[in-house]
Amino acid sequence: MSSRPPTIAGLAPPIEPMLAKLTSAIPDGDDWQYEPKWDGFRALVFFDGRDAYLQSRDLKPLVRYFPELGESLARVLPGPLVLDGEVVIIGEHGLDFDALLLRIHPAESRVRKLAAETPSSFVAFDLLAAGGDALLGQPLSARRARLESALDGVEAPAYLTPVTREMAVARDWFQRFEGAGLDGVVAKRLDDAYHPGARSMLKVKHLRTVDCVIGGFRWNKGEEERSVGSLLLGLYDDGGVLGYVGHTSSFKAAEKRALVETLQPYRTDDESAGFGQGRTPGGPSRWTGDRDVSWQRLRPQLVCEVTFDHLQGERFRHAATFRRWRPDKPPRACTYDQIAAAVPYELQQIFRT
Repeated sequence: MSSRPPTIAGLAPPIEPMLAKLTSAIPDGDDWQYEPKWDGFRALVFFDGRDAYLQSRDLKPLVRYFPELGESLARVLPGPLVLDGEVVIIGEHGLDFDALLLRIHPAESRVRKLAAETPSSFVAFDLLAAGGDALLGQPLSARRARLESALDGVEAPAYLTPVTREMAVARDWFQRFEGAGLDGVVAKRLDDAYHPGARSMLKVKHLRTVDCVIGGFRWNKGEEERSVGSLLLGLYDDGGVLGYVGHTSSFKAAEKRALVETLQPYRTDDESAGFGQGRTPGGPSRWTGDRDVSWQRLRPQLVCEVTFDHLQGERFRHAATFRRWRPDKPPRACTYDQIAAAVPYELQQIFRT
């Protein structure tokens, strides 16, 4: 295992992974390939034939948090190659995202203990380089063929994601895989090259979700400094300006008290931080009357995933529901283009069969 960034076929980390845009339905046609959407930490694996280097979606080394994976991949992978895929932990009832979150811990001893108790795996779904060949410019169909050849007979903890070109199979996956922790289907064009950082794929998820930056919060009325009432959510626009899009308050009483400590390191009086340049949560209006709508500013460094029902203009129509923290997601990646420009109905309703 190594923390040294290797170079394979002229490719060296960091490389931005190709991304997906949320859409309302699985696209149909002979030019699409469908894959399950794995619920884990996105990662690129650079293997030079001896050492495996793991890079996160936000371009940082991942081996620090998954040491057992770096060591195991170095033993089982053929090389040299560069893989794109997902780090997952397989639990008794499917994928365990909470177990992944526990790995983001500052104590190496804690990480090592968890690595022994709940070892991670890597599911590969694309190939950026193999041997001396860089494959970014090759169509997906060619990259997939090389990937299958390269990982033929590979042992755990490396796995090859299943794929299909049949719409009926993709729909069946979407309906059946949810209980196992897979959260949708990804569609990729067979003739598409690999475009680092671009949203060139499509994803359909079981819930309509979005990753947001937490730019501030409000206290529980009468419990200032003791209990958080709501988190204030933001998304970046095309100009890189963070704007307020709504709030989430879906926490139990004990969780609201615990949030006080969680948010404390990020509190700031700097008016340029957080929502300083964009749309803000605002103040009293004819809608709020005399209700206290003051809010506390945070540095825009925390990211969470929420579910929502409808994006009306530039904000959520109703309060969003907190789903989970996303320490693996860089705040600047929380943009409006995570959401397709026009999604006419909720994904959850579409596929309720």
